[in-house]
Amino acid sequence: YGNAGLIPFGLGALLVWLVGRYPDPHYWVTLALAAYAGTIVAFLGGIHWGLAMRAGQPGPRSFGWALVPPVVAWLGIVMPPHAGLVLLGVMLLVCYARDRHLLVANGLGHWLTLRFRLSAIAALCCFLGAAGT
Repeated sequence: YGNAGLIPFGLGALLVWLVGRYPDPHYWVTLALAAYAGTIVAFLGGIHWGLAMRAGQPGPRSFGWALVPPVVAWLGIVMPPHAGLVLLGVMLLVCYARDRHLLVANGLGHWLTLRFRLSAIAALCCFLGAAGT
């Protein structure tokens, strides 16, 4: 089911290029792609909230990183699409790199192959969308 989450990324990147010469639809398509990417980035911060809450006595440091993805996601959505989509694509890769250690440490390393594929394709779609703006 994780692969189905890539449909809005792929469709969004494709539509950015297909409607590029029409200003009104182009604006809405790039906004939709950025909003979806931002939602996913913010969700990735939620993983840290969940794992911190699962810990016996989580300290403030456990929640520190959990705040970063939603803030960056918000910035990526409100920025102009050519820059915001790049920021969101980079953040998808940064979240993967950060979560790699966390997932292994919590016995969830078996998700890394799927997570890598989803993160790489989603980031690529963000970069292609940015290139089409």
